[in-house]
Amino acid sequence: MNHWKPFAMALSVAITLAVGSAAGRQALPSGAQPTTCFRPDERSSTLASAPCDRKVLEAAARKGEVYAQNQLGLVSALLVNNRQDLRRARSWFEKAAREGYAPAQVNLGVLYVNGWGVQPSYGTALNWLLLAAKQKHPRAYANLGILYMNGWGVRRDYAEAKKYLELAAAAGDSGAEANLGYLCDGGLGVMQDYAAAARWYRQSAEQGNALGESNLADLLLRGLGVRQSYREAYYWFEKAAAQGHTGAQIKLGFLLMNGLGVNRDPTKAYALILAASRAGDHRGDEYLPVLRTELGDRRAEAAPEPSAAEHSEAHLAAALVP
Repeated sequence: MNHWKPFAMALSVAITLAVGSAAGRQALPSGAQPTTCFRPDERSSTLASAPCDRKVLEAAARKGEVYAQNQLGLVSALLVNNRQDLRRARSWFEKAAREGYAPAQVNLGVLYVNGWGVQPSYGTALNWLLLAAKQKHPRAYANLGILYMNGWGVRRDYAEAKKYLELAAAAGDSGAEANLGYLCDGGLGVMQDYAAAARWYRQSAEQGNALGESNLADLLLRGLGVRQSYREAYYWFEKAAAQGHTGAQIKLGFLLMNGLGVNRDPTKAYALILAASRAGDHRGDEYLPVLRTELGDRRAEAAPEPSAAEHSEAHLAAALVP
């Protein structure tokens, strides 16, 4: 197998949205209890749902309360059924962003980067993220780091990317930690240092970040900066694959196909690699005919595969981060 380089942040997942902190909440209508529709879980930045009275929230948003507007934007984005929901999310984020609410400014920037409910515009995204960064919002720092890493709307500048990523990582941002690992891994703007990359990846992985999990597993697979271990690589690839990370799915499939760190399971290997291929990642396609020959057409067709809808929802939820 060709050992691919670790992955940088993917466009649709990396740029992350923000939910306001409790300190940023505005008062809700008289007699109503403050409520949060989305919150982070205890180990990662991924959103988890919480009890929410949508009518109360919408009433507060229409009164101009920015916390409620930002939450309602998240409700619209996460309960997306069509593009109209994303346009509605943009509208609510923009209302709060124009009032100077940093989480909404981050979220609006995210929509413009990804083209969710709007025409993509890196320049517009940059402006909103810079406004949020002036308020020292960690997500703004993390996302600005990604813009500079990729040269989106700015000249590619790894030193500037590192500066913003370090600010975000200091606040515990798992995505920023993964991307700092990527800089060290590739020697991008810094001396190449696999051991430092592994440390950053592990910090990110331990918070449940799929990119950190997959890239840590890649170093374990290759024995770079860490002791080589197929078993531990399998453990982290499996975690990342469960979140829909296609690179991790392919490499997990490769380990299963060859019985590296785990018992051979060609059926599961085929399902994982096929799922990645159908999601647009074709780097494992060379293994599909080999596995199909081994399994036979009937067994291959019966192999379970995560649905595209599940992957899409997982990616969107991973991008919506408090």
